[in-house]
Amino acid sequence: MKDLSEILAIARQVGWGAADILQSYYHGTVKDSNLQVQYKQNEPVTVADIATSQYILEQLQAALGNEDFGYISEETYKAQQTKNNSTWVWIIDPLDGTRDFIQKTGEYAIHIALVKETRPVLSVVVIPEAQKLYYATKGGGTFSETRNNSVPLQISLDSNKKALEDLTLVVSRSHRNQRLNYLIENLPCKNQKSIGSVGCKIAAIVEQQAEIYISLSGKSAPKDWDIAAPELILAEAGGQFTHFDGSPLQYNTDDINQWGGLLASHGQYHQLLCREAETILAKFPHPNSV
Repeated sequence: MKDLSEILAIARQVGWGAADILQSYYHGTVKDSNLQVQYKQNEPVTVADIATSQYILEQLQAALGNEDFGYISEETYKAQQTKNNSTWVWIIDPLDGTRDFIQKTGEYAIHIALVKETRPVLSVVVIPEAQKLYYATKGGGTFSETRNNSVPLQISLDSNKKALEDLTLVVSRSHRNQRLNYLIENLPCKNQKSIGSVGCKIAAIVEQQAEIYISLSGKSAPKDWDIAAPELILAEAGGQFTHFDGSPLQYNTDDINQWGGLLASHGQYHQLLCREAETILAKFPHPNSV
Protein backbone atom coordinates (compact mmCIF):
# COMPACT_ATOMS: atom_id res chain seq x y z
CA MET A 1 0.00 0.00 0.00
CA LYS A 2 1.17 3.55 -0.72
CA ASP A 3 2.42 5.82 2.06
CA LEU A 4 -0.33 7.86 3.77
CA SER A 5 1.21 11.14 2.54
CA GLU A 6 1.02 9.85 -1.06
CA ILE A 7 -2.59 8.79 -0.52
CA LEU A 8 -3.41 12.23 0.91
CA ALA A 9 -1.89 13.96 -2.13
CA ILE A 10 -4.10 11.82 -4.38
CA ALA A 11 -7.22 12.53 -2.28
CA ARG A 12 -6.57 16.28 -2.34
CA GLN A 13 -6.15 16.26 -6.12
CA VAL A 14 -9.37 14.25 -6.48
CA GLY A 15 -11.11 16.72 -4.15
CA TRP A 16 -10.22 19.70 -6.34
CA GLY A 17 -11.30 17.81 -9.47
CA ALA A 18 -14.63 16.97 -7.85
CA ALA A 19 -15.06 20.64 -6.92
CA ASP A 20 -14.62 21.61 -10.58
CA ILE A 21 -17.36 19.18 -11.61
CA LEU A 22 -19.82 20.42 -8.99
CA GLN A 23 -19.13 24.07 -9.82
CA SER A 24 -19.74 23.42 -13.52
CA TYR A 25 -23.27 22.26 -12.61
CA TYR A 26 -23.79 24.88 -9.93
CA HIS A 27 -22.89 27.76 -12.25
CA GLY A 28 -24.46 26.20 -15.35
CA THR A 29 -21.24 25.97 -17.37
CA VAL A 30 -21.51 22.23 -18.07
CA LYS A 31 -23.07 21.31 -21.44
CA ASP A 32 -26.29 19.99 -19.90
CA SER A 33 -26.66 21.77 -16.56
CA ASN A 34 -30.24 20.58 -15.87
CA LEU A 35 -29.89 19.02 -12.40
CA GLN A 36 -32.74 16.50 -12.98
CA VAL A 37 -33.61 16.37 -9.28
CA GLN A 38 -34.95 13.05 -8.01
CA TYR A 39 -35.83 11.98 -4.49
CA LYS A 40 -34.56 8.89 -2.67
CA GLN A 41 -36.02 8.31 0.78
CA ASN A 42 -37.17 11.96 0.81
CA GLU A 43 -33.65 13.25 0.08
CA PRO A 44 -32.85 15.00 -3.22
CA VAL A 45 -30.32 13.51 -5.65
CA THR A 46 -29.12 15.31 -8.77
CA VAL A 47 -27.04 14.40 -11.83
CA ALA A 48 -24.28 16.48 -10.19
CA ASP A 49 -24.21 14.09 -7.19
CA ILE A 50 -23.95 11.09 -9.50
CA ALA A 51 -21.35 12.57 -11.87
CA THR A 52 -19.15 13.64 -8.96
CA SER A 53 -19.49 10.29 -7.20
CA GLN A 54 -18.48 8.48 -10.38
CA TYR A 55 -15.46 10.78 -10.83
CA ILE A 56 -14.21 10.36 -7.24
CA LEU A 57 -14.57 6.57 -7.29
CA GLU A 58 -12.94 6.23 -10.71
CA GLN A 59 -10.00 8.46 -9.76
CA LEU A 60 -9.34 6.80 -6.41
CA GLN A 61 -9.67 3.30 -7.81
CA ALA A 62 -7.42 4.12 -10.77
CA ALA A 63 -4.73 5.45 -8.42
CA LEU A 64 -5.13 2.99 -5.56
CA GLY A 65 -7.04 -0.04 -6.83
CA ASN A 66 -9.45 -2.30 -4.97
CA GLU A 67 -7.00 -4.73 -3.41
CA ASP A 68 -6.19 -2.74 -0.25
CA PHE A 69 -9.30 -0.56 -0.08
CA GLY A 70 -13.05 -0.78 0.15
CA TYR A 71 -15.27 2.06 -1.07
CA ILE A 72 -18.54 3.38 0.37
CA SER A 73 -20.14 6.32 -1.45
CA GLU A 74 -23.55 7.78 -0.73
CA GLU A 75 -24.61 7.41 -4.35
CA THR A 76 -23.47 3.79 -4.79
CA TYR A 77 -24.11 2.34 -1.36
CA LYS A 78 -26.52 -0.56 -1.53
CA ALA A 79 -29.58 -0.86 0.67
CA GLN A 80 -28.45 -4.07 2.39
CA GLN A 81 -26.27 -1.99 4.78
CA THR A 82 -23.62 -4.64 5.33
CA LYS A 83 -20.22 -3.92 6.77
CA ASN A 84 -17.35 -3.56 4.31
CA ASN A 85 -14.81 -6.18 5.34
CA SER A 86 -11.72 -4.25 4.21
CA THR A 87 -9.48 -2.82 6.94
CA TRP A 88 -9.12 0.40 4.91
CA VAL A 89 -12.35 1.90 3.57
CA TRP A 90 -13.01 5.14 1.72
CA ILE A 91 -16.23 6.81 2.90
CA ILE A 92 -17.37 9.42 0.39
CA ASP A 93 -20.11 12.00 0.10
CA PRO A 94 -19.72 13.54 -3.37
CA LEU A 95 -22.21 16.30 -2.55
CA ASP A 96 -23.08 16.99 1.07
CA GLY A 97 -25.77 19.65 1.19
CA THR A 98 -27.71 18.80 -1.97
CA ARG A 99 -30.65 20.97 -0.89
CA ASP A 100 -28.30 23.93 -0.50
CA PHE A 101 -26.75 23.11 -3.88
CA ILE A 102 -30.21 23.17 -5.50
CA GLN A 103 -31.24 26.33 -3.62
CA LYS A 104 -27.94 28.06 -4.52
CA THR A 105 -26.88 28.99 -0.98
CA GLY A 106 -23.29 28.00 -1.78
CA GLU A 107 -23.16 25.87 1.38
CA TYR A 108 -22.35 22.49 -0.09
CA ALA A 109 -19.24 20.35 0.31
CA ILE A 110 -17.39 17.23 -0.79
CA HIS A 111 -16.41 14.71 1.89
CA ILE A 112 -13.67 12.12 1.34
CA ALA A 113 -12.52 10.10 4.36
CA LEU A 114 -10.24 7.10 4.68
CA VAL A 115 -11.25 4.93 7.61
CA LYS A 116 -9.04 2.25 9.16
CA GLU A 117 -11.31 -0.36 10.74
CA THR A 118 -13.87 2.01 12.37
CA ARG A 119 -12.00 5.33 12.75
CA PRO A 120 -10.92 8.00 10.22
CA VAL A 121 -7.19 8.40 9.56
CA LEU A 122 -7.29 10.74 6.55
CA SER A 123 -9.83 13.33 5.57
CA VAL A 124 -10.54 15.85 2.81
CA VAL A 125 -13.45 18.31 2.90
CA VAL A 126 -13.83 20.70 -0.04
CA ILE A 127 -16.09 23.74 -0.03
CA PRO A 128 -16.13 24.68 -3.73
CA GLU A 129 -17.82 28.09 -3.47
CA ALA A 130 -15.27 29.21 -0.86
CA GLN A 131 -12.46 27.79 -3.03
CA LYS A 132 -11.15 26.00 0.06
CA LEU A 133 -10.06 22.47 0.76
CA TYR A 134 -9.51 21.23 4.31
CA TYR A 135 -7.42 18.14 4.96
CA ALA A 136 -6.20 16.22 7.97
CA THR A 137 -4.43 13.01 8.91
CA LYS A 138 -4.59 11.24 12.25
CA GLY A 139 -1.93 12.86 14.42
CA GLY A 140 -0.83 15.13 11.56
CA GLY A 141 -2.99 18.20 12.15
CA THR A 142 -5.50 20.05 10.00
CA PHE A 143 -4.69 22.29 7.05
CA SER A 144 -6.64 24.74 4.94
CA GLU A 145 -5.70 24.80 1.26
CA THR A 146 -6.52 27.13 -1.60
CA ARG A 147 -5.49 26.51 -5.20
CA ASN A 148 -2.20 28.27 -4.41
CA ASN A 149 -1.11 27.48 -0.86
CA SER A 150 -1.72 25.48 2.30
CA VAL A 151 -1.68 26.66 5.93
CA PRO A 152 -2.09 24.78 9.24
CA LEU A 153 -5.31 25.38 11.15
CA GLN A 154 -5.57 25.18 14.93
CA ILE A 155 -8.47 26.35 17.07
CA SER A 156 -7.09 28.88 19.52
CA LEU A 157 -9.06 28.92 22.76
CA ASP A 158 -6.68 31.41 24.38
CA SER A 159 -7.59 34.15 21.93
CA ASN A 160 -11.24 33.16 21.75
CA LYS A 161 -12.39 32.46 25.30
CA LYS A 162 -16.10 33.05 25.50
CA ALA A 163 -18.70 32.62 28.19
CA LEU A 164 -20.93 29.59 27.65
CA GLU A 165 -23.96 31.74 26.88
CA ASP A 166 -22.03 33.62 24.17
CA LEU A 167 -21.21 30.55 22.10
CA THR A 168 -22.73 30.20 18.62
CA LEU A 169 -24.44 27.04 17.38
CA VAL A 170 -24.44 26.16 13.71
CA VAL A 171 -27.81 24.66 12.84
CA SER A 172 -29.50 23.09 9.82
CA ARG A 173 -32.23 24.79 7.87
CA SER A 174 -34.02 21.57 6.93
CA HIS A 175 -33.00 18.65 9.17
CA ARG A 176 -34.96 19.69 12.24
CA ASN A 177 -37.41 17.95 14.55
CA GLN A 178 -39.23 18.74 17.81
CA ARG A 179 -36.60 17.18 20.07
CA LEU A 180 -33.75 19.05 18.40
CA ASN A 181 -35.66 22.34 18.54
CA TYR A 182 -36.43 21.72 22.23
CA LEU A 183 -32.78 20.97 22.95
CA ILE A 184 -31.50 24.05 21.14
CA GLU A 185 -34.07 26.31 22.80
CA ASN A 186 -33.02 25.10 26.26
CA LEU A 187 -29.25 25.19 25.88
CA PRO A 188 -27.53 28.08 27.67
CA CYS A 189 -26.01 29.38 24.41
CA LYS A 190 -28.58 31.27 22.37
CA ASN A 191 -26.64 32.49 19.31
CA GLN A 192 -27.46 30.56 16.15
CA LYS A 193 -26.12 30.54 12.61
CA SER A 194 -27.88 28.57 9.86
CA ILE A 195 -25.43 26.75 7.59
CA GLY A 196 -25.94 23.94 5.06
CA SER A 197 -23.60 20.96 4.69
CA VAL A 198 -22.05 19.34 7.77
CA GLY A 199 -18.70 20.04 6.12
CA CYS A 200 -19.53 23.75 6.00
CA LYS A 201 -20.72 23.67 9.62
CA ILE A 202 -17.48 22.09 10.82
CA ALA A 203 -15.46 24.51 8.70
CA ALA A 204 -17.22 27.36 10.53
CA ILE A 205 -16.09 25.90 13.87
CA VAL A 206 -12.52 25.31 12.66
CA GLU A 207 -12.41 28.87 11.28
CA GLN A 208 -13.72 30.09 14.67
CA GLN A 209 -16.91 31.60 13.25
CA ALA A 210 -19.01 29.32 15.51
CA GLU A 211 -18.39 26.92 18.37
CA ILE A 212 -21.01 24.13 18.44
CA TYR A 213 -22.90 21.79 16.13
CA ILE A 214 -25.46 19.25 17.35
CA SER A 215 -26.91 16.31 15.45
CA LEU A 216 -29.89 14.50 16.94
CA SER A 217 -31.40 11.56 15.09
CA GLY A 218 -35.16 11.19 14.80
CA LYS A 219 -36.86 8.85 12.33
CA SER A 220 -33.64 9.03 10.35
CA ALA A 221 -30.03 9.77 11.23
CA PRO A 222 -26.95 11.20 9.53
CA LYS A 223 -24.90 8.61 7.70
CA ASP A 224 -21.22 7.73 7.92
CA TRP A 225 -20.45 9.84 4.84
CA ASP A 226 -22.01 12.94 6.43
CA ILE A 227 -19.73 12.84 9.47
CA ALA A 228 -16.49 10.87 8.94
CA ALA A 229 -14.48 13.45 6.96
CA PRO A 230 -15.60 16.55 8.94
CA GLU A 231 -14.96 14.79 12.26
CA LEU A 232 -11.24 14.30 11.63
CA ILE A 233 -10.87 17.87 10.31
CA LEU A 234 -12.31 19.19 13.58
CA ALA A 235 -10.47 16.79 15.90
CA GLU A 236 -7.05 17.45 14.36
CA ALA A 237 -7.67 21.20 14.63
CA GLY A 238 -8.20 20.83 18.38
CA GLY A 239 -11.97 20.42 18.56
CA GLN A 240 -14.09 17.42 19.55
CA PHE A 241 -16.89 15.45 17.87
CA THR A 242 -18.45 12.71 20.02
CA HIS A 243 -21.68 11.10 21.15
CA PHE A 244 -23.38 12.89 24.04
CA ASP A 245 -21.95 10.26 26.40
CA GLY A 246 -18.44 11.16 25.24
CA SER A 247 -17.85 7.93 23.33
CA PRO A 248 -16.09 8.15 19.94
CA LEU A 249 -17.99 7.83 16.69
CA GLN A 250 -17.62 4.53 14.81
CA TYR A 251 -17.70 4.08 11.03
CA ASN A 252 -17.95 1.10 8.68
CA THR A 253 -19.90 -0.93 11.23
CA ASP A 254 -23.01 -3.02 10.57
CA ASP A 255 -25.07 0.20 10.44
CA ILE A 256 -24.20 3.26 8.36
CA ASN A 257 -26.52 5.44 10.48
CA GLN A 258 -25.12 7.63 13.25
CA TRP A 259 -27.97 7.29 15.75
CA GLY A 260 -28.46 9.29 18.92
CA GLY A 261 -27.03 12.63 19.91
CA LEU A 262 -23.74 13.88 18.49
CA LEU A 263 -21.98 17.05 19.55
CA ALA A 264 -19.17 18.84 17.74
CA SER A 265 -17.44 21.74 19.45
CA HIS A 266 -14.33 23.90 19.57
CA GLY A 267 -13.50 21.93 22.71
CA GLN A 268 -13.76 24.42 25.54
CA TYR A 269 -17.06 23.28 27.06
CA HIS A 270 -17.46 19.97 25.26
CA GLN A 271 -18.10 17.64 28.21
CA LEU A 272 -20.28 20.21 29.96
CA LEU A 273 -22.42 20.69 26.84
CA CYS A 274 -22.76 16.93 26.34
CA ARG A 275 -24.02 16.50 29.92
CA GLU A 276 -26.31 19.52 29.54
CA ALA A 277 -27.79 18.08 26.32
CA GLU A 278 -28.57 14.76 28.00
CA THR A 279 -30.17 16.53 30.99
CA ILE A 280 -32.35 18.70 28.74
CA LEU A 281 -33.51 15.79 26.58
CA ALA A 282 -34.46 13.79 29.68
CA LYS A 283 -37.07 16.52 30.33
CA PHE A 284 -38.44 16.54 26.76
CA PRO A 285 -42.25 16.54 27.21
CA HIS A 286 -43.10 14.39 24.17
CA PRO A 287 -40.91 11.25 24.39
CA ASN A 288 -42.61 9.51 21.47
CA SER A 289 -42.36 12.50 19.18
CA VAL A 290 -39.50 13.42 16.87
